[in-house]
Amino acid sequence: MSAVRQDAWSEDDDLILAEVILRHIREGSTQLAAFEEVGQRIGRTSAACGFRWNSCVRKRYDEAISIAKQQRQKRNYLKKQGIPVYADGEKLTVPAPGDGEEAKAEAVTAETMSMEAVIRYLRQWKATVQELNRQIRQLEKQLKEKEEELASLKSENERLSKEVSEVQTDYRVVNDDYKALIRIMDRARRLALLPEDGEEEKNVFKMDPNGNLERVE
Repeated sequence: MSAVRQDAWSEDDDLILAEVILRHIREGSTQLAAFEEVGQRIGRTSAACGFRWNSCVRKRYDEAISIAKQQRQKRNYLKKQGIPVYADGEKLTVPAPGDGEEAKAEAVTAETMSMEAVIRYLRQWKATVQELNRQIRQLEKQLKEKEEELASLKSENERLSKEVSEVQTDYRVVNDDYKALIRIMDRARRLALLPEDGEEEKNVFKMDPNGNLERVE
């Protein structure tokens, strides 16, 4: 473990501290991890790096910190959308204090790279949406055809059900007529076999309005 250094911080140390912390901010890491990395690079404790950053260096990089946070948000958004994120396109060179224009130029480059990725993604998404719309139209057409086929089958089913009902009604009528005819024939047979005074007589029958046979005297 490196010992705590008592010498003053150099400008290079401050630049390393700022560069590493801004990189960790862009990548969504923590400041504690950044302090530990800086401590290993310059031979100081993470606590000393944190104290130096919060007490002196941080206020000189407010604009760069804001830019790094914006890049982190864009990076997270692109990752959620499944868009590849290239570290080189989002790398931010830490300027010396007072060189704000250089930081702005690097931010524009990173933003441009992000916008190009977003545009590519939107174009791909547009093609995907168009394909989905085509499939939806095709499915709607198939659905309409199926609905028409279903309506036709329902109409045919109603027609057949009506025919079956009519056939069943006709069958009941015919069956009733058949049973009535059997009863009439059976009654006629019995009447024909009845003798009178021990001699067979020829009997004459007629049918009444109800369909029953009666003997004519």
